[in-house]
Amino acid sequence: MDVDAEKNAPPPAFHSAETAPVVEDQLRRSLSPRQVQMIAIGGTIGTGLFLGTGKALATGGPASLLLCYAIVGGIVFVTMLCLGEMAAFVPVAGSFCTFSARYVDDAWGFALTWNYWFNDAVSTAADLVALQLVFRYWTDSFPWYALGLIIWFLIVLANIINVRAYGEVEYWLCLLKVVTIVIFIILSIAINAGGNTSQEYIGARNWYLPGAPFVGGIGGFASVFVTASFAFGGTESIAITAGETKDPARQLPRVVKNVFWRILFFYTLSSLMIGLNVPYDYPGLNSKETRTSPFTIAFQLAGSKVAGSFVNAVILTSVVSAGNHALFAGSRLLYTLSVNGHAPKVFGRLTRFQVPWVSVLFTSFISGLLFGASFIGAGQLWTWLQNLVGVSNQLSWISIGIASLRFRAGLKAQGKEHLLPFRNWTYPAGPIVAVVLNSFIVLIQGWSCFSPKFSAVDFVSYYIELPLFGLMFVAWKLIKRTKFKRASEMDLVTDVYTKDDIEPEEGGWGGRVKRIGGWLCF
Repeated sequence: MDVDAEKNAPPPAFHSAETAPVVEDQLRRSLSPRQVQMIAIGGTIGTGLFLGTGKALATGGPASLLLCYAIVGGIVFVTMLCLGEMAAFVPVAGSFCTFSARYVDDAWGFALTWNYWFNDAVSTAADLVALQLVFRYWTDSFPWYALGLIIWFLIVLANIINVRAYGEVEYWLCLLKVVTIVIFIILSIAINAGGNTSQEYIGARNWYLPGAPFVGGIGGFASVFVTASFAFGGTESIAITAGETKDPARQLPRVVKNVFWRILFFYTLSSLMIGLNVPYDYPGLNSKETRTSPFTIAFQLAGSKVAGSFVNAVILTSVVSAGNHALFAGSRLLYTLSVNGHAPKVFGRLTRFQVPWVSVLFTSFISGLLFGASFIGAGQLWTWLQNLVGVSNQLSWISIGIASLRFRAGLKAQGKEHLLPFRNWTYPAGPIVAVVLNSFIVLIQGWSCFSPKFSAVDFVSYYIELPLFGLMFVAWKLIKRTKFKRASEMDLVTDVYTKDDIEPEEGGWGGRVKRIGGWLCF
């Protein structure tokens, strides 16, 4: 296997300015529009929806579940518009991490990229742990480590062969998830109307149970934010595929706009139906050893144990899909760290298919070590890992908002706003509100670890990311003596795609059919 990155790097993509330097744009652009659309869905619809909603319902109640998921969904919507604007202009694998380094401060980019790389390594481990929780629906006798190791090996293989193999595996797994969720929503409406085992109309009965609809008061409500952030986490990582997407200046804005509305539809409706049909005190929603998915419960309420097993099997595939996506994103960020001089050069080595194989292996190794801690109790470990990932996602969203504000300031100062292939229509109010609201949520969501009594372990899982991020930022800034990027001095040339770089679309009915097919992910 040839692993010389320089020898195997493809020629730079055509840019309107022939002298524009190319630094990170060295990965092979093999992901098609249909794959990119599905990868975005795959990064968000996973354990956070299938298992996280159960935990959120048990700890916060049906009203907290619906409100918190809707609020976080709104934040992510604005964040994706900010990110889409920047990623269409500079479509590189480092995405928002690269943008933070270029438009805010190199030290901020350093801290954010390492933070998000660890986020993806932890997410992969969390998905491997979730496999155990879901599999216990059928049996407790299967060794806890066996299934995780098998899936771990398979997703490493899918990520190291070539990016097209990764994209195709992800596409079909995601398509199965989307079909299942649509069936779930339709079935949930029927269950609520009386198509259940007791043949009774449910309506909003579960919202009036003792303690509902806001279970645990302000602490329960606040704690659901981190669960929702874990669930929506991965939406922003679609921009990481920018470095391997065909015609990125055209496709990424479409992906950003189209995919989010589907995800918002899935999450909002799913959260509403789960809160209506499943009581918050249903056994197994939130225990130390197990988790029962509310999606599985819904199919059981419909009176079909076989259907319950089927949807549980689908949830297993969704966990594999989410882990596959997290490993992909994490390995690309480690590659970016290497290219930018923030990590050893060995992580920048590529195969002859332009896959960063050393980064894939190292990221998967760290995930495997975290997965090995499952002996303390899979349910408890999954909760702690979920908290870590949720806070990390929020720090990333805050950074995207800050980078967006600085990016626009740089474009204005250098007179380049007219070159944007895609504009964020919420600027400047959108990113400002998203940054402020996100910062507030990060501080209050750990309320439950202080009341009714202080929990040191929960406190660490909610807040350890904050001092670690600050420490990395300060350390790199002092060591490298980095400076805050002035608007007039920002790099708005390297790896840039402008309106002139958008490939011409096929006209006539053929072009329209292709565009519709791309929106539907076919």
